[in-house]
Amino acid sequence: MTVDGRVVAGRYRLGRRIGSGAMGVVWQAHDELLYRTVAVKQLLLQPGQSEADAEEARRRAMREGRIAARLQHPNAVAVFDVVDEGDGMPWLVMEYVPSRSLSAVLEEQGTLPPQEAARIGMHVASALAAAHAAGIVHRDVKPGNVLLGDDGTVKITDFGISRAQGDSTVTATGMLAGTPAYLAPEIAKGHDPTPSSDVFSLGATLYATVEGIPPFGLSDNPLALLHKVASGQIEPPRQAGPLTQPLLSLLAAEPTERVTMVRCREALGAVASGRPAPAMPIPTAAPTMAVHAHHPSPMATRVEQRPLGGPPRATSTTAMPPVRPKGQTSSGGPNRGAVIGIAAAVVIAVIVGVILVTNRMNHTTADGSGGGGGGSQGGGNTSTTTSAPPATAINRPPVTSQPDLTAQQQAITDFYAQLPGNAQNAAQAFLTPDFQGGAEAFVSQMSGLKAVTLDNVQPGDFFFRADEHLVAKDGSKTVQPVGIGLKWANSQLYIQKVQNLGAAKPES
Repeated sequence: MTVDGRVVAGRYRLGRRIGSGAMGVVWQAHDELLYRTVAVKQLLLQPGQSEADAEEARRRAMREGRIAARLQHPNAVAVFDVVDEGDGMPWLVMEYVPSRSLSAVLEEQGTLPPQEAARIGMHVASALAAAHAAGIVHRDVKPGNVLLGDDGTVKITDFGISRAQGDSTVTATGMLAGTPAYLAPEIAKGHDPTPSSDVFSLGATLYATVEGIPPFGLSDNPLALLHKVASGQIEPPRQAGPLTQPLLSLLAAEPTERVTMVRCREALGAVASGRPAPAMPIPTAAPTMAVHAHHPSPMATRVEQRPLGGPPRATSTTAMPPVRPKGQTSSGGPNRGAVIGIAAAVVIAVIVGVILVTNRMNHTTADGSGGGGGGSQGGGNTSTTTSAPPATAINRPPVTSQPDLTAQQQAITDFYAQLPGNAQNAAQAFLTPDFQGGAEAFVSQMSGLKAVTLDNVQPGDFFFRADEHLVAKDGSKTVQPVGIGLKWANSQLYIQKVQNLGAAKPES
């Protein structure tokens, strides 16, 4: 049935239909009182709702539509009016924005460059920060709700809609409306949304913008996808470049470990302008990383901070094997790390069923890093052969200007050149006081190694990816994908973290 030409609330004449979704239909309309074009969304009741549930949904839509109308922000589609025609669900009257959705752009182009994604995210974060300050949680941040204007403007839409109807969450009848691909894990577990949930969903949206796929992948089975969302298992971003560190912070599995939307806006603004993102906390239980990009693995393991160890032990000076160029293989050996525990399975009761979340904590016996590649800025890998020097103090020249990728990679090379034999002095000279896992634990772990090499170095602004090739004192050899975070402070470059990205594997 068409409603073209219908006048809603005595003033909004409906024209062409411009959009539709699981929860409603959007029409372009003419406001005959103020002579302006508006967008009018007709909310729809869910099938199978009882009369009492339908009435509660109507009241909730009216109440939360009015709340959304309080938000006036240049990057949010404004809600002008909430109308009850008495024939079903209310109608929301909103600002009309000639635009395309981010989802439509991604469907056409596949991905966007990290800097452009950061620009879009900065504007969305600005609107969401204002919403959170006004007590409004969006609940449905996703590419389909981000509008990109022809003039470069960015606006987020559907404020209040998801609060009223739960567009992408489990409904009271146990049915799932829309995709859960951008939900925060706690929402998939049945918890109430918070501003932190919006932070995660924005991170998931930006992840999809640069990677071309949501962090939990895609599935034709929404319940299977919901299960994966609840587990918090994401694929590591491979194309995020300077957005990598902000994304990892936004996508923290635990809500309390995510940054605020204000800090998110600041970090994205820095990346959008070509500046390094400010330091953002890395979650102590960071998001689980799958092994293969764009192909989620059921055996994905968490991105872990380095395990704490005992007091430092005496270290020996050992010649370090050369760094191998990307693609070169090495001899095989047993796995260096032993799994020391599996977290207790948490059975979460959700309306759609029971989700079992298993958190495998893979603690390794040796950690650290080796001679790094130097001087590459385009993601290439420059091999460097280094030998561990005697255990002596390290004097480093100051870095007085903003370090570029070459300087950053050289700092990594210099640091790894001291390992494992001079780990104690290297820790004092290179590691930040808040180094993830602790400097003492790092030195202790180095004492269990005979040699370390590094290859497949992938530069990123203050966050590098690489593969560590580790030889334990018992001769076993393993390869461990790592992320290396740097910090520039007091005219010096420091190593702030070395974190595992996936599981260690035996060399072959």
